[in-house]
Amino acid sequence: MKPLYLASGSPRRRELLTQIGVPFTAISADIDETPFPAESPSAYVERLARGKAEAGRRTVVSDAAFCVLGADTAVVLDGKILGKPVDEADACAMLMMLSGKEHEVLTAIAVMGGDRCESKVVRSLVRFRPISHEEAAAYWASGEPRDKAGGYGIQGLGAVFVAGLNGSYSAVVGLPVCETAELLGHFGIPCWQTLNAQ
Repeated sequence: MKPLYLASGSPRRRELLTQIGVPFTAISADIDETPFPAESPSAYVERLARGKAEAGRRTVVSDAAFCVLGADTAVVLDGKILGKPVDEADACAMLMMLSGKEHEVLTAIAVMGGDRCESKVVRSLVRFRPISHEEAAAYWASGEPRDKAGGYGIQGLGAVFVAGLNGSYSAVVGLPVCETAELLGHFGIPCWQTLNAQ
């Protein structure tokens, strides 16, 4: 079985990959995440996922065949990417923009093995209920939004804001498990490996 490296520091992505029974080694892959001028949100997340997989491949020292998985998630409202909040004011402003509206969450995954790279972008729609300024401030005080795209985490306390979801829940968390399993399969890495190991 080819070893798999996950080029991500996200604990959510590690949990989701573990959930589908795929053994991996987490590695860091720091890249510049500045959007290009006039770059579409979809092209942006796909470029970053592929860039992380490529950067991850460069950090692995091995003569054996292996694969690297990169991923990136963006929260998009009216065509504008909402990144990770820089401070409380930024986080609260994002939540006020998302309040009572539907927004897109785009998650791209990329698998690189040898000189071949395959990638996919998964689009989900998330609808928020109205949020008060007091709730936004209390949510920031919890510490949860600090490292989250769009200033919230659907898998945590931020779930109370979510009135509806059309698409992949795991993609909104940060790794679409259905599409990830499919892409890994193209490289000969099956899911549920941990079941067979027992």
